[in-house]
Amino acid sequence: MTSERLLRIAVPNKGALAEPAAAMLRAAGYRQRTDSKDLTLIDTDHDVEFYYLRPRDIAVYIGRGDLDLGITGLDMLLDSGADASEIMQLGFAESRFRFAARGGESMSVADLNGKRIATSYPGLLQAYLDRESVTAELVKLDGAVESAIRLGVADVIADVVDTGTTLRRAGLELFGEPICTSEAVLIQRNGGGELPPQADALRTRLTSVLVAQNYLMMDYNVELSKLEATKQLAPGVEGPTVSNLAKEGWCAVRVLVPRKGAHLLMDKLYQAGARGILMTELAACRL
Repeated sequence: MTSERLLRIAVPNKGALAEPAAAMLRAAGYRQRTDSKDLTLIDTDHDVEFYYLRPRDIAVYIGRGDLDLGITGLDMLLDSGADASEIMQLGFAESRFRFAARGGESMSVADLNGKRIATSYPGLLQAYLDRESVTAELVKLDGAVESAIRLGVADVIADVVDTGTTLRRAGLELFGEPICTSEAVLIQRNGGGELPPQADALRTRLTSVLVAQNYLMMDYNVELSKLEATKQLAPGVEGPTVSNLAKEGWCAVRVLVPRKGAHLLMDKLYQAGARGILMTELAACRL
């Protein structure tokens, strides 16, 4: 593959985003580094150069136009204030940004006025407080935000929450609605101009991986007299593929089905007369 220039993509170099991002790019057919110390990697087959950067810095590089595209968390993008925006959700690293206070205090967002709030996301939090007309003192910390209340640094914390186990261990209790629901996203500079054609290929490939993660291939055999009933249960995306079997009066069916509820669907197909039902994982799928 040849082009006028390489497509430059920022990829998280560590943290919860790093390995899923690399795995998704590999599934999309791109080379990825094998040594975590490597800072860049050129995939000559696809004219793409990957830059491995701190997840928090990626939006800044994209917003400045130093790189073309980047993978980071939506929360980090919003917190950065960079001149960049989400162009594609990537379906991993889901999290929520929530308030927490000492257990039993039964606080609400209205109670935040005049309080000290510790956070690692001051930009994101300040934007939320402004929208809610809340005036509070922000205490910026780089980590271990859950200890801020116990140490007397803050009255409330605002932090990324996965299961909430760490907060509960610290004697804290979540309150209010999520400030932000985040996941990994592909981002681009606002008004960044025309990108190399490899950018469209990247988005198409990533979409094919997402489809594969949400669908399974299902194969089964069924009597022709019962085919219509099974097709009603599993119509597929553009209809199933049906072919005759050597056994008189039977056919083989192949159909794309949603991953969610696939086992329940298998039960229903069996009850409708399907036999020899197989489910197969997909590596990639373009619809």
